[in-house]
Amino acid sequence: MSYAVKEVYFTLQGEGAQTGRAAVFLRFAGCNLWSGREEDRSAAACRFCDTDFVGVDGPGGGRFPEATSLAAAVSAAWAAPRPDRGRPLVVCTGGEPLLQVDETLVTALHREGFEIAVETNGTCEPPAGIDWITVSPKAGTRLRLTWGHELKLVFPQDGAEPERYEALAFTHFFLQPMDGPARDANVAAATAWCLAHPRWRLSLQTHKLIGLR
Repeated sequence: MSYAVKEVYFTLQGEGAQTGRAAVFLRFAGCNLWSGREEDRSAAACRFCDTDFVGVDGPGGGRFPEATSLAAAVSAAWAAPRPDRGRPLVVCTGGEPLLQVDETLVTALHREGFEIAVETNGTCEPPAGIDWITVSPKAGTRLRLTWGHELKLVFPQDGAEPERYEALAFTHFFLQPMDGPARDANVAAATAWCLAHPRWRLSLQTHKLIGLR
């Protein structure tokens, strides 16, 4: 299959358990919860998304005809020496990456030496071989992916309260305060929840705090 990619860039992971780790971000175009266009936001299943995933016009983006060419573009975007231990990290995100990530791409990225992480809304099943799965549930959607390495819940969401997810098979549970006009109040509320429910950890968008993409 071919792949529609918004952008490919080298940065630090800003959220969750791998915060601060160098990574290539591979952002796929398209999502199944929102078109990405402002005129459709009010009718979207996810109305608070702050990411531009429309089109293929971002840095490093484009339409890749096969997995090997996309994996080569990811490898070319890695802008540091390869780690002495472990593997370089690629974070497949979106939009919704699992609309496009398949076993062929997983194999191609592994051949380039990458550890593969996926950030998904959990409404799609993943292909085999992904090394790190982050699920970020959205209220009002059917969560099909109920296991993984970390559950990262944007907070607060009516209909997606933390207690709904505590029995799921994840290693890490994060609350991430919703950005926007009520950010300070949301940070305070998420902090209070984590203090009262120690299974949950606070995840801040540190890339925004330090001015990274």
